Amino acid sequence: MTILAKALRSTAALAIVAAASGAAFAEEYTITVWSGGTGDDSHYRVDAIEMAADLLEREAAVRGEELDITVEKQVWSGWDDFKQAVTLAAESGTAPNIIVSGHEDIGPWSQAGILRPIEDYVDFDAWPLNQLYDNLVDVSSYDGLIWGVPQDAESRPFFMSKAHLAEIGYSEDEIDALPGKIQSGEYTLYDMLDDVKTMQDEGVVEAGMGFAPRVNNGTDYWQFYQSFGGEMVDEETGKLVFDKQALTDMYQFFADAVEMGVTPATYLGGDWDVWHGNVAADAYGAWHGGTWHKSQWERQFGVDDFFGQMTFSLIPAGNENGEANTITHPLVYLISTTGSDDEAAISAELVAIASEPRINSLHAVESGHLAIGSAQADVPLYANDRWTTEATEQLLPYANPIPNNADFGIFWDAMYQGLEAAWTGTSSVEDAVNQAQSAVESGLGDGIIIR
Repeated sequence: MTILAKALRSTAALAIVAAASGAAFAEEYTITVWSGGTGDDSHYRVDAIEMAADLLEREAAVRGEELDITVEKQVWSGWDDFKQAVTLAAESGTAPNIIVSGHEDIGPWSQAGILRPIEDYVDFDAWPLNQLYDNLVDVSSYDGLIWGVPQDAESRPFFMSKAHLAEIGYSEDEIDALPGKIQSGEYTLYDMLDDVKTMQDEGVVEAGMGFAPRVNNGTDYWQFYQSFGGEMVDEETGKLVFDKQALTDMYQFFADAVEMGVTPATYLGGDWDVWHGNVAADAYGAWHGGTWHKSQWERQFGVDDFFGQMTFSLIPAGNENGEANTITHPLVYLISTTGSDDEAAISAELVAIASEPRINSLHAVESGHLAIGSAQADVPLYANDRWTTEATEQLLPYANPIPNNADFGIFWDAMYQGLEAAWTGTSSVEDAVNQAQSAVESGLGDGIIIR
């Protein structure tokens, strides 16, 4: 953090104390917090801010000061409506003080003037922010500034049915060894296709139920690009990278899955509840999802023996060019330009308190997310939870994020449109790749490297 940023933070903090000191000068604040992608299991994304406000008020009272903070919360289960609401509110000057969104929004929203750098108001060298994982702080940064504080971490594992693997001849020891073989590259995506095809041929799972990927567009598909050796960003220049061979191999993999009959050509656009129900009923051979899905499967879809029913791992490598991997998509607490500097300072302080290990562990364990900092390993609630412990150890060290590049959305749209065309057979794999290349060259020019 720069000296200027620390000075600004100290000035803002002193302003809060001065404003809140003395009953005669009691201050009242209303802080709004909006969160996208938030359901019943992830309510602590906003509730933690309310808990932080209560603690800040109690600390003020102990000092003989009076501080009254009202937290107004609003959540969206989806992302499109949420992001549209934030954008429209920002245009009218009514954006929430605290925004909980994906880290990929930092680039475009900071450039649009919607956000304040949170490093101007909090000290990342002091508790509790000094125990945050460095890579998550990096994910929360853009253009040399720290704009947000990670709200959670997660990973997108690959899953297979233990019972169905056993039914096609895998021993218990071989099933237990599978995640290690995936990590080493010995077991690939094409080995998986062969296994789930065998499951279908032997009547273990129904036709078209062998491999069940994500049902719509999402971060997860970049994992498969990496499985075939694709890089999203050039480390030397910082530019986006369009790897033609990796994209060709990725598209061909999904076209091959359709050709083998283990995934339908009409699969994309399916219903999430149907997908979750099939997972819970052990109707698929293999699939991929998020760490948070475990909580959903248990609480909403009746899975009562998660570790007995399925094995999990990194996404397998696709060929010798790629490697097993997983993507993490942390949500971040962001401070908007709405309101006064004092309101921004209080909002940032609430975010810092909400990031304390015990508070964040409530969210992590209930919703199936992972720790944001090293101190959470010492919180009994987190440390004694088998899923968070095993997922942290097996997945998080290998997780990487999509880039905080304001233009990445153009690349993302082109990638998915090409994938959909190759998957459904409306275009050949070669034509789909060429169309994606034309789209990124047109939209990004020399902002992307074509390999």
